[in-house]
Amino acid sequence: MTMGRTHFYGKGDGMELKELNYLIAIAEEKSISKAAERLYMAQSSLSQFLSTLEANLGNRLFVRQSTGVRPTEAGKIMIDYAYATLAEFHRVQDEMQDIARLERGRVILGISGFRGSYLLPPVLNEFRKRYPGIHVNIVEQNSMALEEMLLSGEIDIAVIVLPASDQRIVSEFLMKDEICLITGKDHPILKKAVNTGKDSGIPLMVNIRDTAEYEYYLSDYDTILGREARKIFMKNGIVPVTYNEKLTALFAAAMGAEGQGLAFTYYSSRRYFHDAVFLEIEGDAPSVELAVALSPGRYHSRASLALKETIYDILGDRKTAGE
Repeated sequence: MTMGRTHFYGKGDGMELKELNYLIAIAEEKSISKAAERLYMAQSSLSQFLSTLEANLGNRLFVRQSTGVRPTEAGKIMIDYAYATLAEFHRVQDEMQDIARLERGRVILGISGFRGSYLLPPVLNEFRKRYPGIHVNIVEQNSMALEEMLLSGEIDIAVIVLPASDQRIVSEFLMKDEICLITGKDHPILKKAVNTGKDSGIPLMVNIRDTAEYEYYLSDYDTILGREARKIFMKNGIVPVTYNEKLTALFAAAMGAEGQGLAFTYYSSRRYFHDAVFLEIEGDAPSVELAVALSPGRYHSRASLALKETIYDILGDRKTAGE
């Protein structure tokens, strides 16, 4: 299950907690109609809720625009209140569910969508075997957004890229993930590839200059893969052949895996692209370090700690080194 934010239901400080979720949905979607779709409710009902709330508060919370809505200063105060209230309610839930001693409950896990698509399934499969009564809700965001959600208490645990941008985030190293090229088994670049001679890791290597004539599928510059790709091109004086340079990491890697061209990916994605060929970049083998972080300064449920242990058991370098 993919979640944009935490969702709870109950009562709190004079407002239904589900109504706080309504407010958050409007703020995040910047549109009443899109928020209504996300909440599985009629747009008219959500509009009526907002009008009633604004009337009760005596303040406009959102300014209606042709492209949607944006929060007023009063609206920003209410949105902050909504996040804080739901985070605190979640903390109480964590403490209460520990009474059940891992027999039931839930934990909210954050990870990037691309990385989570191939790293999480074996983790969640093992976690379900160990703790069938604990449900894991997944939040897909980039590392920066996940750090913010850890700090606010909106999520319990996250897999992030080191170093953390906020010193309050306390994380533990999980694994090193090399950035490499991915392509299909019949791509002509393979004629120029050489063996790395490594007992483990990426078996083939290519000089990036030898790829200059082939088409690339690239992620946008604001992604780690997109940014590292452009650094490598610039360092080697290459202007890549590309007609698609703002794809998601998953889409770009999938096109490469099918042999449509070359793409940058993480070597850990071999867990997903079983039939693809991965190529180490000679002399330019950047990598990222992944870590597991818990929400700082708050109660950590037994479910969160159990999920953390399972992540390390399945993905930790001590497990993957021999693959």
